[in-house]
Amino acid sequence: MIDLDWTLVGLGALGGAVAGVLFFAGLALGMRLALRARRPVPVLVTSAGLRIAALLAAGWLVAQAGAAVLAAFALAFVAVRFLAVALARPPRAEKDAPGWN
Repeated sequence: MIDLDWTLVGLGALGGAVAGVLFFAGLALGMRLALRARRPVPVLVTSAGLRIAALLAAGWLVAQAGAAVLAAFALAFVAVRFLAVALARPPRAEKDAPGWN
């Protein structure tokens, strides 16, 4: 039987959730700044580079604790991603709803 340290798995999930929130908050901020900038490409490239580097660093640190912790980190990050997409998506209008006639 595999012996898991559930405290570490929980910390990995918490770290993934925090990393996800920070990643997508940075994405929102970068997009907001890029939409207001005269030259948006440098803003977007800088934002993406910082977010990717931070996420890779966090993932590398978590991976040092083991595969189960890394899996919890990744699952929590994906869960935050689904939540961020659901919150960012505009509400569906009644005319866009599928009809049943």
